[in-house]
Amino acid sequence: MTRKRLALLAVALAVVLAPGAEAYLKLGTSVNGDVLGIRWTTFPVRYFIFDGDDDRVSADELRAAVARAFTTWTESPSARISTTFGGFTTAEPFDDDQVSVIGFQARPEMERTLGAATFEIDTSNGQLVAADIFFNSTFDWSVAPSGESGRFDLESVAVHEIGHLLGLGHSALGETELNSSGGRTILGKRAVMFPIAYPRGSIEDRTIEADDIAGLGEVYASSATTRGFGAIRGRVTLGGEGLFGAHVVALNIQTGALVAGFSLTDRGDFVISGLEPGLYVVRVEPLDDADADSFFDEDTDVEIDFRPGYFPRLVGVPPGGAGEAIVITVAAK
Repeated sequence: MTRKRLALLAVALAVVLAPGAEAYLKLGTSVNGDVLGIRWTTFPVRYFIFDGDDDRVSADELRAAVARAFTTWTESPSARISTTFGGFTTAEPFDDDQVSVIGFQARPEMERTLGAATFEIDTSNGQLVAADIFFNSTFDWSVAPSGESGRFDLESVAVHEIGHLLGLGHSALGETELNSSGGRTILGKRAVMFPIAYPRGSIEDRTIEADDIAGLGEVYASSATTRGFGAIRGRVTLGGEGLFGAHVVALNIQTGALVAGFSLTDRGDFVISGLEPGLYVVRVEPLDDADADSFFDEDTDVEIDFRPGYFPRLVGVPPGGAGEAIVITVAAK
């Protein structure tokens, strides 16, 4: 078996995204000229905790926070997955050892990266062999039940990184503004998998949202977990041509749930799946609240020079399928 190590950082996507027009950005790898979504095929996923303490967080406290974060995902109604704690280890994250290790590492040169996930992948079939997560111990961390002022919440960041470990890319359901340091200040978000964390003291990312749940269901779809969900499919066009990389958002008018995706072909095709049956408002917007390379490979040309737009009617989502395809036309800025 040939293995390949890939890395995903909080601020830069270092793996190719699985192709197609699905709703959620799944992580993928090239296999014999094709790009396949990476996923676990054997459960429970077994992980180990690096037995090295942070200044304020012990290895046992890390284990407990990580266990809670895994439970957040395994209790999702959209997929049947399971994990198990294998024990403590002296092996550090990011060793090519076919073992999934989670732990602290001091990486002061990564001054904007709270944590990162890497993968060992069987290049013959794209299946995950192991995945590691590190938390950057140069930041101040907390495991306090209600959070702690001036410190990042470890459980919240663990939920995000475990989403990557399970095969999810980044969601774009967030609003930001540029700050004086050249970075972005988050104003709000509706997905744990948005690439920018809440500020110190917040514990809001301990809970996954509708977009995260839909993404997990898409990676681990089965007839049992998707039977009651529907989808919206269609195209985004600009000047009569398909628009690649448009952010498409579906809002359930009854529940307020938001699930989003991207147009991922040159024709501007998209499919937003994992939707509860009902009526939806569908909005299209440019990807301008985070760096494009947090979502797509850095060589991908993503169009952002257009005005947000809406499909002019409510879109009905039936259970177990999709209604008639829609076309959303946007205008250039």
